[in-house]
Amino acid sequence: MSLPSVSVIIPAHNEEKYVERCIESINEAASVYGGEVGIIVVCNRCTDRTAQLAESAGAKVIFNEDRCIAKVRNDGIKAAQSDIILTIDCDNRMTPGTIKEAVSLLETGRYIGGGAPIRFERYSFPLWSNDIMCRVSFGLTGLYCGIFWAEKSTFDAVGGFTEKKAMEDADTAKKIKKYGKKLGKKYTVLREYHLINSTRKYDDLGDWLYFKLMFKNAGAFVKAAFGNKKDLDKLLDELFYDYNDK
Repeated sequence: MSLPSVSVIIPAHNEEKYVERCIESINEAASVYGGEVGIIVVCNRCTDRTAQLAESAGAKVIFNEDRCIAKVRNDGIKAAQSDIILTIDCDNRMTPGTIKEAVSLLETGRYIGGGAPIRFERYSFPLWSNDIMCRVSFGLTGLYCGIFWAEKSTFDAVGGFTEKKAMEDADTAKKIKKYGKKLGKKYTVLREYHLINSTRKYDDLGDWLYFKLMFKNAGAFVKAAFGNKKDLDKLLDELFYDYNDK
């Protein structure tokens, strides 16, 4: 019996420094898996060599101009023709058994899909604090993110990633979890393998980055809670959608 085919979707905005190492980590995981694995890099408003480097590394490249990470991922999912979808951000890496473990969990029939534990590529006191907050949050909610994995039919059934500029990952996990409950399946997390999370923003802006942002932009978060998202959208653009602009 042949193994299910897998597509790994990588959203990328000017990621020439990171795209090759991300693809290398996927290729290593594909080798451990042993089945058919395709890689789709969705170049989002790229003005650098991301597309060329991705193609040279063997990935399929498509293009997207949206300022919404969920829409970028969804374009990649639509382009995929495989049985199973995994997603990973371009500056991150997967560990070697990731694909094999995700497929094995799906094939038990008990799980609708899931996420992966997140571990930083380096650590300091503030990064350990950030790590612990993430672990507690994921543990309490069960909405594991990082690397998403599920059958393509599941992503199609829930309408893909929730198309919003931030917290789309938690919303998407919630949708998949709800859909799985209807089918008697659980949303879960990888046990043996994890996501290697990039620290590039911390390297550039300091390890206390997100703690400082929470205090500095408390007003923007409060306004957003009451429906005025202008200041929050500006912050999100600076941190995510314009971060790698050349």
